[in-house]
Amino acid sequence: MAGCAGAFAYQLSLGAALEGLVSAYGFVPARFTAALGGEEPLELVLFTLISSAFLHGGWFHILGNLLYLRVFGDNVEDRLGHPLYILFYLFSGAAGALAQWFFDPYSSVPMVGASGAIAGVLGAYIVMFPRARILTVFPVFIVLTFIEVPAFFFLGIWALQQFLNGFLALSASMEPSGGVAWFAHIGGFVVGIFGGMLGRVLHRIRRRRRAAQSG
Repeated sequence: MAGCAGAFAYQLSLGAALEGLVSAYGFVPARFTAALGGEEPLELVLFTLISSAFLHGGWFHILGNLLYLRVFGDNVEDRLGHPLYILFYLFSGAAGALAQWFFDPYSSVPMVGASGAIAGVLGAYIVMFPRARILTVFPVFIVLTFIEVPAFFFLGIWALQQFLNGFLALSASMEPSGGVAWFAHIGGFVVGIFGGMLGRVLHRIRRRRRAAQSG
């Protein structure tokens, strides 16, 4: 969270120079395609798979990501452990960017944001804590009220929306365009599911070790 917030504060300080930062450190699918063909330095483009996750497109973008990370990230981190969680987070972000590249390899629009990494956290959470409940806002006519809903339901609806929007975007056009990188969300979420499985295994191993030590 601190890394994303710090990077966003730096973005705000750049003013008109921000466009150059996004162009240099955002992930551009067309540049990755060119790098695979030897037309650009591959190592520099690979670096943007990570650096792009620390850049954001505005206040709504970063606040939404930080909210999801605050609600779901702590529990996933507890299960994986801090070092493994950081690696998992970065890998999910990179996997999300590559998923978007796979479906739109010639897009020249820079991708920014931690959405793929956040999606990985959500995928891990739904596997690790399927019975958890989440306090969420629910509109009742014109009144907003807070209710608890199962995490599996909440995140399942979120995942379904990403798949549907990704399918609609793919059906509409494969031309480069701006907007939401739906396939980055999908790619990160799928990686997160496997990360959640790993977390469950590690949790069982730790429980057995503690039981053996106490016995």
